Amino acid sequence: MSEALAAARRIADEVLFPAAPAVDAADEVPRSHLDLLAEQGFYGLASPESTLDVPDYPAVQRIVETFAGGCLATAFVWMQHHGAVIAVTESGNETLRSKYLSGLTTGTVRAGLAAGAAVRPGPPLLRATPADGGWIFDGTAPWVTGWGLVDLLHIAARTDDDTLVWALIDAVDRAEITTTPVEMVAAQASRTVTMQVERLFVPRDLVTSTMPLAEHRKGDPESLRFSGSLALGVAGRATGLADLDPAELDAARDGLHHASHDEIPRARAVAAELALRSAAALVVHDGSRAVLTHEHGQRLLREAGFLLVFGSRPAIKAALLDRLSP
Repeated sequence: MSEALAAARRIADEVLFPAAPAVDAADEVPRSHLDLLAEQGFYGLASPESTLDVPDYPAVQRIVETFAGGCLATAFVWMQHHGAVIAVTESGNETLRSKYLSGLTTGTVRAGLAAGAAVRPGPPLLRATPADGGWIFDGTAPWVTGWGLVDLLHIAARTDDDTLVWALIDAVDRAEITTTPVEMVAAQASRTVTMQVERLFVPRDLVTSTMPLAEHRKGDPESLRFSGSLALGVAGRATGLADLDPAELDAARDGLHHASHDEIPRARAVAAELALRSAAALVVHDGSRAVLTHEHGQRLLREAGFLLVFGSRPAIKAALLDRLSP
């Protein structure tokens, strides 16, 4: 086991998991949780400047899984930071790289993500229009996590010719941006909001990249592999608490880690369905006390339900319905 994974397990077991019921009932993830992840180097997980001992990509996925099994809300806020790290690292915008990469790596600068409104099938909910010196963004981002907990937002809008414009903007309410909290069944402390954008000017020097939507979708399976580890974390915690045989969890993890791009939707469905069954088994294992609001059983069951639809795609939905249908 790498030193980074061992540290992640200590944090998950000794800090995140004991506090998870209280965080579940809170308005926001404790900043002390995020500060601890930053102090231990975990905000730099995807950075070339990272000093973490992470030997390969499966080790990265195990860290995501571990934190999700400690506290899903904390992991949910933290994991969305890494897209900005990768974008700045790979960007041709040297100004952004020199300004933000070190801070993003150490977690002194923290980022969220607003992409679904531009990359989802059908007409974009968030549009980009060329303007002198940059772009104008207009529309709605229905799901933006970490508002009030992050400093920057890695945001995507789409042009009329299906080009994605990715940029880093300050994550603050202003005349052009208004936010409305979203009430969710789980991970409410993640401070997820719906963001309305009205004629927001995005200077060219804030743009990390522009690319055809079709090109972005080629890399989408890897993002699904990454986020699928959240369900494995919930499944793993429930498996341990209910004293279940971990063989099925091990198989689901191996399937997700090594699936080809075409196989990832099915692997995601396997992980999500396992989380649901494992959490349900924990509720039965614990009996009537499992429905009390401070108990882990009902929380993990709600989190598993949440992960059935988080970051989903039509192929994942179809695979899940196939597994769940009588």
